[in-house]
Amino acid sequence: MKQLGQTDLKRLHREWSRRSSGRLALLLEGVSSPFNIGSIVRTAAAFRVEHLYLAGGTTSPGAARAGKTAMGTERYLSWTNFEKGADAADAAREDGFTVVGLELADHAVPIYQLSAGPDVCLAVGHEDHGLSPGTLAACDTVAFIPQLGRVGSLNVATATAIAIYEVRRREWSGLNAP
Repeated sequence: MKQLGQTDLKRLHREWSRRSSGRLALLLEGVSSPFNIGSIVRTAAAFRVEHLYLAGGTTSPGAARAGKTAMGTERYLSWTNFEKGADAADAAREDGFTVVGLELADHAVPIYQLSAGPDVCLAVGHEDHGLSPGTLAACDTVAFIPQLGRVGSLNVATATAIAIYEVRRREWSGLNAP
């Protein structure tokens, strides 16, 4: 077994790109750590997230400290700023996305059971406080990541990466029907 060379790597990426017809976006509310933003941006670029809806003082992906972690991948994404997360959720819905809050909340479903259709905007919130009540209420549905250990929550960049992957995995498996 050997690592893939550049040509084989491009071929592999093209194959998975052809399997991915659904649209994916992120709503980031109050995510202030430039390191978390940079990590989220790099993951978003890797999984073909098409747009970021930024709200509640979220650090810009163009910020220098975010760019250091993103390693320049912010150039593959577009973003729009909103004062309130609920306004960002409305904009995402107007753009054709089902808005899925990622939050530990009552009535949330485990993310592996998510039924959201092909075009999903994942909404994630502040590193400590999560989504605001207004943004949570503006979501079409809410999902959570089941955890087994003694830790009650995940870092926002890690949780976002897991959720992005799960939405794509469900698409690749034919499970994203509404």
